[in-house]
Amino acid sequence: MGQFDKYCQSCGMPMAQDKRGGGTEKDGTKSKKYCSFCYQHGKFTDNYTTSKEMVNFVKEELRKQGYGPIKRFWYTAFIPQLERWKSK
Repeated sequence: MGQFDKYCQSCGMPMAQDKRGGGTEKDGTKSKKYCSFCYQHGKFTDNYTTSKEMVNFVKEELRKQGYGPIKRFWYTAFIPQLERWKSK
């Protein structure tokens, strides 16, 4: 297992917090890499092309949930290292 295997490889959310148990592949099976917010039916649910776009989105969602700037930074700092964004 890699360092980030327990996190969505798109947004960084802990997979254990996904109430749906992960996104879905084209055939309906559960994705082990991506959460249900990011990935459905074998496709990403957003049109982001860079990790910076995802970082900005997640930071805003965390802000709405009441997280301060330090936690927002901490929870998003590793997003560029996730599988979806590594090669971009």
